[in-house]
Amino acid sequence: MEQIGLYLGCNIPLKAPDIEQSIRQIFPALGIQPVDLQGAYCCPAWGTAPSFDLNTWCAISSRNLTIAEAREVDVMTGCNSCFGVLSEARHFLADPERRKAVNQSLAAIGREYRGTADVYHVAHVLHRKVGLDRIRGSRKYALDGLKIAVQTGCHTLWPSDVYTVKEDNPYYPTMLKELCEATGATVPDYSRLESCCGMGGMRSTDVEKSLALFREKLVSIKEETDADLIVTTCSSCFLQFDMSQPILRERGMIDFEPIPTFYYTQLLALVMGCDPAQVAAISQIDRSAVIAEIQSEQRLIKEVA
Repeated sequence: MEQIGLYLGCNIPLKAPDIEQSIRQIFPALGIQPVDLQGAYCCPAWGTAPSFDLNTWCAISSRNLTIAEAREVDVMTGCNSCFGVLSEARHFLADPERRKAVNQSLAAIGREYRGTADVYHVAHVLHRKVGLDRIRGSRKYALDGLKIAVQTGCHTLWPSDVYTVKEDNPYYPTMLKELCEATGATVPDYSRLESCCGMGGMRSTDVEKSLALFREKLVSIKEETDADLIVTTCSSCFLQFDMSQPILRERGMIDFEPIPTFYYTQLLALVMGCDPAQVAAISQIDRSAVIAEIQSEQRLIKEVA
């Protein structure tokens, strides 16, 4: 079984451990064994170390990559920001002078960055290593007739010129759409598909601006798709959709009920028959009716004798 280093980052284990469980449960069943990168820490996010010293940021980030290099595995992360940070660190460390300076810092803790570990997002591994056919074949339940609105998120798309693993067209991302269609669901387009949800730094510094931007995207989803659920491959986007829809509803800024939102591996785990109490238990929005529908008896795929 192919192995890949599992870099969880901060958001998933701290705020959404059920997403972590969904990742750990589906990948071995799909032929990929996640390997824990013991000792890894924060990526660290944009707006911290890179704000005052790029080499320091690269040293902190590349230390995580050296853990994967020592295990002779590539890196897989479920966090868009972690994917972007680790990928950008690899990009900057292609400069021989910067790599030399960073390795001088790493030498103090007995490490050396070699650049042998590629960085993948969970979506990349599912789409390109596992493949859509295998995902279709892994289903216990079929989602035919359900409508899903997808939210790819920003940091797996941009800056696309520094990523070695990326969407074919960042202006029209299709990877998550195709992954969701592999469950049997319909995935309609909407006009704000590429728009930011307002999470990240904006949510921390200007909540009202964040909510206004989020509302524009959410209304576009509701009016143009009337989706049964929203699916994302960004843990931060998941938190925004899950936390902020109830806030908009309470303030009277939307006139519809919050749309249940899932991280993609949660959806796939449910489709594969995993226990919702383990893989989709934590949410501010009530998802019980959608989960019951996904795992309903009428959606069971009958085995052909």
